Amino acid sequence: MGKLVNEFNDYRNRMNDRIMESANTNIKRFFALDTTTYADGALDVKTKEMLGLVASMVLRCDDCIKYHLGKCHEAGVNSEEMNEIFMIANLVGGSIVIPHYRRAVEYWDELNA
Repeated sequence: MGKLVNEFNDYRNRMNDRIMESANTNIKRFFALDTTTYADGALDVKTKEMLGLVASMVLRCDDCIKYHLGKCHEAGVNSEEMNEIFMIANLVGGSIVIPHYRRAVEYWDELNA
């Protein structure tokens, strides 16, 4: 993986470990809820990750965008599908999403390098 991907994953893993050192039951339950929500169910993992990515782009959360880009990549989303995801996010979120779109394309390119 490239520098952007490695830096993001290293930081996320390190800080999640740190949080869990002192996390109370509610935080642990919230993290577990997040994990189980994206598991296979009536919708498959790939679809759920694509939905999570659109929501993250519309909410303009760069960390969430990177996380879901990585999960989409793992789930087998291809670049043609990703371009449609980006189109939907920009349509729903409006022009304010464009800076996040730029960074998302850069991160996606690195995932696929």
